[in-house]
Formats: sequence, C-alpha cells, structure tokens
Amino acid sequence: MIWWFTLLAALALLPALLGTFYPYFFQDCVYIYRAVGFGIRLIKYSKKTPFYSIVDCFLDAVKKHPKKAFVHFEGKTFTYLDVERQSNKVANALRSVAALKEGDTVALFIGNEPCFMWTWLGLAKLGCPAALLNFNIRSRSLLHCFSCCGANVLIAAADLRDAVEEILPALKEKGITVYLLSDEQSANGIHSINQKIAEASDEPLSPSLRSNVRIRTTALYIYTSGTTGLPKAAYVTHERVWAASFIQGVCGATSEDIFYLNLPLYHSAGFLIGLAGSIERGNTIVLKRKFSASQFWDDCRKHNITVMQYIGETMRYLCNTPKKENDRDHKVKIAIGNGVRPDIWKEFHNRFGRIYVRELYAATEGNVGFINYTDKVGVIGRINILSKVLFPFALIKFDIEKDEPVRNSQGLCIPAGKDEVGLLVGKITKHTPFVGYAGNKQQTDKKRLSDVFVKGDLYFNSGDLLRIDHQNFVYFQDRVGDTFRWKGENVATTEVGDILGMVDCIDEANVYGVKVEGHEGRIGMAAVTLKEGREFDCVNTCSVLANYLPVYARPRFIRIQNSMEITGTFKMKKVKLVEEGFDPAQIQDPLYFLDLTQKKYIPLTQEIFNSITSQDIKL
Repeated sequence: MIWWFTLLAALALLPALLGTFYPYFFQDCVYIYRAVGFGIRLIKYSKKTPFYSIVDCFLDAVKKHPKKAFVHFEGKTFTYLDVERQSNKVANALRSVAALKEGDTVALFIGNEPCFMWTWLGLAKLGCPAALLNFNIRSRSLLHCFSCCGANVLIAAADLRDAVEEILPALKEKGITVYLLSDEQSANGIHSINQKIAEASDEPLSPSLRSNVRIRTTALYIYTSGTTGLPKAAYVTHERVWAASFIQGVCGATSEDIFYLNLPLYHSAGFLIGLAGSIERGNTIVLKRKFSASQFWDDCRKHNITVMQYIGETMRYLCNTPKKENDRDHKVKIAIGNGVRPDIWKEFHNRFGRIYVRELYAATEGNVGFINYTDKVGVIGRINILSKVLFPFALIKFDIEKDEPVRNSQGLCIPAGKDEVGLLVGKITKHTPFVGYAGNKQQTDKKRLSDVFVKGDLYFNSGDLLRIDHQNFVYFQDRVGDTFRWKGENVATTEVGDILGMVDCIDEANVYGVKVEGHEGRIGMAAVTLKEGREFDCVNTCSVLANYLPVYARPRFIRIQNSMEITGTFKMKKVKLVEEGFDPAQIQDPLYFLDLTQKKYIPLTQEIFNSITSQDIKL
C-alpha cells in the first residue's frame, strides 16, 4: 500500500519537478505531437492517387462549409462557395481564351486583392504553376522575373497596366500573351479578360485536368533576392506548399480562427503561411492591400481577428503608434512571423497583452526551418528530438572577412560549438531536397556546399549566421554575402549596384546595408567613385534609381570615395564600410541622404544624422 501512495506522491510532484528541471518539456511535447501529426498527413496525401493537393483541400472546405466567409476585403465578404465559383469562371475562361493546359506556367502580376486568390485557384485547378511577381518591381527587374520562370502568359491587375506597357515590346518579341483583369477594350496587344471571365461557366472542373500533378511537381515560383543581383525564381513544390501551410496548425490556429493577412501575397509568408495555411485550416481571412499601423487594431476589433501575421517592422510600427486606452481590447491570441527584435517583442507584450508570438525561421528555397513554439523571447526556434530528423542541419564556422566557411587541413568544414555563431547549412537528402532556381543553374550550384563533413556530401548554404545556446534555443545573428533585409524585403546589393552603374556620373558602386538605431534590418547605403572630372548628380541619381528600383531597395545614403578597397580576389570590401555606417562626424568622405520628398540626394549633415537616429526623420 505504501508503494501506491509513493507513486501518487511522485506523480503529483512530477509537474513541479519537470517545471524546475525541464521547463519546456510540455511545450516540446505539444510541438512534437502536432509536428508528427502533420508529417503523417503529408505522407498520406503523397500516397493518394490522384495526389491530394491544397486545391483539393479547398474543394473539401467548400463542401464542408460553403457559406462560411473565406475572405473579407474592403467591406466585401466572399464565402468559400463564392471563391470556388469565381475560380471556376477564371479557369474556364483561360482554358477557352488562352488554351491553358496542365504544366503551362502563368505569371501573376496582381496586388493583394481577392482576385489574386481566385485567379491562382483557377490556375491550380488546371494544373498550371503560377509565378508570383512582386508588384513593386518595374522595367528590367520585372522583365527578368517574368523571363526566368518560362511562362508564356502574363495575367496582370488593371492598376498595373503602365508597368506592363513599359516592357510590352520585349514581351511581344518573346511571343508572350498578356491578359489584363480589366473591363477596358483590348489595345496595344494587351487583352482585357474580365468580360470573358464574367461570361464563363462557374461549373466545377474535372480533376483529370491536373491528373499528372504529384507531390514534387512545381506548384509555384516565388522570387527571392540573392547574390546575382536580380531576383531568383525559387521552385516551390506541392510538398513545400503543404509543409508551409501546416505552420498555422503547428502554432495552434484552428478552423474557428480569423486570420489577418496584410503581407504581400507574392511573398512566401503571405501566400504559403497566410493563404495556403488558411485553406488547410479552413478558417477566415481578412485581407489588406498593405499593412497600416493606424488601422491595424481597429481592423482586429472590427473583424474579431484571432491570428495575425508580422515581420519585424510590423511590431515596431505598432509599438510606435500613439498609446490608447483600448490597446488591449482585441481578441488576437497568436502572432506568426519573423524578424522581431527582443526589445520590440517585450514592448509589444507589455502594451498589447499576452499574445503568443511564434517567431520562425525559413527560406523560400531552403531545406531547413525552425519555429519558436515556447514563450521565450528573442529566439527563432528550439532544437528538440525531432529537429535533426526532420531537418538534418549544422552550424559551421564562417570567416566573415573572406566570406566563406572555415575549413580544416583536410578541406572539411568545422562545426560551430554551443553559443558560437556559425553558418547554417541543411543537408540535401531525398527527404530534404534543395530544388534550386528556375533558369539559373549557376546560382543553384552556388547555394550547394560540398565536402562539409565528409568528402562528397552536399548541403544547402542558407547564407545566414545563427547561434544555438546551451538550452538548445536558436538565435538569428546576421545575414552574410550580398543580400540585406529592409522593410521586410530582401535587397540584392548586386542588383542595386548594377542600377547605380547606369548613372552617368558614377564609375563604380559598392552597395551594402547599415544598421540604424531603432530599426529592424539594415538600410541601403552605397560607396561610389565618380567618373573623372564629374561631380555627383543628386537629381539624376535619384531619378535613375526611382525608375528601376522599389523604394525599399534605393540606397538612402551615398558615400563618395576616391577609390574602392578590394580583396585579393578582387571583391569589394564591405565589412569596414558597414561598421563605419553613415555618421558624418566619423567619416571624412562626402555623404549624401536620399530625401524622398525633394526627390534628390542632399548633403548628409550632422543635424540630419541626429534627426535620423532620434527617429524625427522617418525612414
């Protein structure tokens, strides 16, 4: 009898003991339970004949709750059945007008609006991969993005007509057909398609139209910036769509939740976690054209938002809004995203209440990811028993000056120790592939790192520096190479440098990102040399950049140098420039600041510098 009471006492003490010695035990268990469940589902879907895709999941949701709101947008509500019928009309119209068939890639150039959703669904029902074009890009970058995905059809929103017309001669030369989601009459080789869609049947399409779709078939092309300068089209398979769609569920979202989607739908986060994730959960989306800090909480209260999405800047913008008595008057319980600083994270909690922040780490094209399913502030994930089974990865020592991994005498990489910063690499296997980039073998090969731990092995080079502490928490440290992140967007330094090279007065340009106090990420800066006998043209430089680059990619600071410092392998040195930043009190070279209101660069004075660091000047 005594042993029975002893057992009961031990069981009673177990939670306290676990809480003391293994404080994250229960959170680990919940995560592992959910992750294993989703893993089993994915295996089951992959073995179904025909393959069960996210589109089939949407069709099942339509059958289950046809009248349930799928998306609220600017005062209008579209049910699951509404979106189903509209996507059928799009698919039937495109079959008739464009003769689209399974496997044909179609580029979508559409902003955040419901027609993006049903146009993509219509294409998916035909088995057509969609290339999601960033609606901020123009001219050379836009043409490049379109060309590398191999599409023969471009579907654009009516408000983006000017951007399409700018590259129309080149599209015509390639034999590309352009459809505009507009009621206007066709002109200049652009076909208006709204009338055809309106007249098309809304009857369901046969699944046989996509009968060859498999789990490793390309579902999407999502663009990511990198060392090439111009964006790269990452292959996104149906397997990856499913895996990313499960993130909402792993974070605890259910079919009863209302999801606030204000990130761009051309982004992995907005499309895969937001749109695909809500289809997988069967919940309701509140869609915004773009993020607005002033409208955010009013929207949350109006629509009873329970799950929000963020990037680091989102949290900071919300914390910078004037404080109100009703700051905690909302139903938001989960925030999913990446890039929030620990201080902003704490401030967000203190001001807006106990919201479960689910910070995550992933790359569109990568084969490794983490998620912080605990309450610990400032981490991007936690290593548990499943981590290296799902994503075999390592942190290796990295030489920032040489911009390459450190190798030993055998030519192999050296693992980073606990609490040591290292380059994240993910092992490329059958279950964790790296598919690469469309039409860019060179850059695909550059992301593959061989001879890491044994001769002949192969790893994906994330280009990110991480740290794992003694409690197995993962911390993001920095991004290496020729890309930096600003306003939630990846900025490719080579692309910006190429555009600066088009400016008449500039001879060479070295582009990099610098830290600004109170801001997440790095803002663009360029050290340039001028052509002999030329002065810096403040107006023309601004004009050229505005013609070719979105606002977030334009260097806000210019540093005029007499000559460029280069490495022994003729690479421009950046580390010292990054460290020196843009303080005119510390730098002897002439400095300029891009004043967007004046549409020109102006001399960067100490007064302007102080106003930037005190955040009186908004960046």
